[in-house]
Amino acid sequence: MSIAVVVGNPKPDSRTLQFANAVADAVSTTTGVPRGLTLDLATVANGIFEWPNDRLDALVEEVRASTVLVVASPTYKAAYTGLLKGFFDRFATDGLAGVIAVPLMTGGAPVHALAVDVALRPLLVELGASVPTTSIYLVISDLDRLPDLVSAWLERNTPALERIAAHNS
Repeated sequence: MSIAVVVGNPKPDSRTLQFANAVADAVSTTTGVPRGLTLDLATVANGIFEWPNDRLDALVEEVRASTVLVVASPTYKAAYTGLLKGFFDRFATDGLAGVIAVPLMTGGAPVHALAVDVALRPLLVELGASVPTTSIYLVISDLDRLPDLVSAWLERNTPALERIAAHNS
């Protein structure tokens, strides 16, 4: 049992990564499921489109083995990044079956807030993940309010997260 984080920001050590880690920490605290892999795709971007690639194959397997997967991307053209899509293209159909996913995105303005539900959530469901919580969209100018935003999301999603904890105990 573990919580994995995958971030598709092409900039390493991004604010999107900071957001994803805050959500993963909150989920871990609530469910008791320990943190595992944190994959900042910017650090492996040069191999995303190489087949075969043993390092990326191992990362795919580690993500597939997680209990909870926090997936984060900045908003690019009202959707997730090509980097994130390229990584998830390495997964077979139903490659995330049995994994509980938490989709989140960042952006410059609230106008793209639906991108997380219109673009990212369907990708995760297509791969077989279960997505029982609400999605989260963070306007980057609100980054200083991150603890409050994560706390409000956590409060709304505690029932779903408690079911995860009960299932894993």
